[in-house]
Amino acid sequence: MRRSVLNTLNHCAGARQTASRVAITSTVCALLLLSASVVQGQTIYRIVSPDGRITFSDHQPAVGDNATTLGSGGRALGPGNAALPTELRQVAGKFPVTLYTSDNCTPCGQGRELLSGRGIPFTEKTISTNEDLAALQRISGDNSMPLLTVGSQQLKGFSDLEWTQYLDAAGYPKSSALPAAYRRPAATPLVVMQAAAPAKRAEDNPVAAPLAPANSNANPAGIKF
Repeated sequence: MRRSVLNTLNHCAGARQTASRVAITSTVCALLLLSASVVQGQTIYRIVSPDGRITFSDHQPAVGDNATTLGSGGRALGPGNAALPTELRQVAGKFPVTLYTSDNCTPCGQGRELLSGRGIPFTEKTISTNEDLAALQRISGDNSMPLLTVGSQQLKGFSDLEWTQYLDAAGYPKSSALPAAYRRPAATPLVVMQAAAPAKRAEDNPVAAPLAPANSNANPAGIKF
């Protein structure tokens, strides 16, 4: 069934390039793309040859090919969102990997290289502000870095042997199984600071509401937010 769907997709792509056969509607093509992308959980690639010819394949394209990975419904997946192989996607869903790093941290770079070299899909959170440090303290109990989490397991400090053992135990492949189109998401701060709202002008609120009486029991610990 999968092969017949791919053959029909390729026929559809060729037909759209032939003026005499433009009667094949885009709706039919969209339905075929939807079918192809969900058949047996297979990843479908849309490949454009140098002469502009479009073909569809369930085989991973060669590096350098002008290929687009198609997700559910035939939608193109952008860089960083290339569909993961089924087994890797299942492992990453059960035991997501997050790396916490900071600048000028040699062990952090070593940990990043280990994960990237093994083809582990991971999220990287950077620690650079006091707010980041406070959040990391709440997560791990201290501020040591790098911190790696595999599912709910926390690994403090870089250890090639220990990290490898936990990744093996989680079921991650020992060598990269990432598709050629995969791009690791960019690192982001652990705490995303919200931009301050612009101060209101006096004329925007000419009548101030009366202040309510202070309640000395509302915040007995004196916590400031």
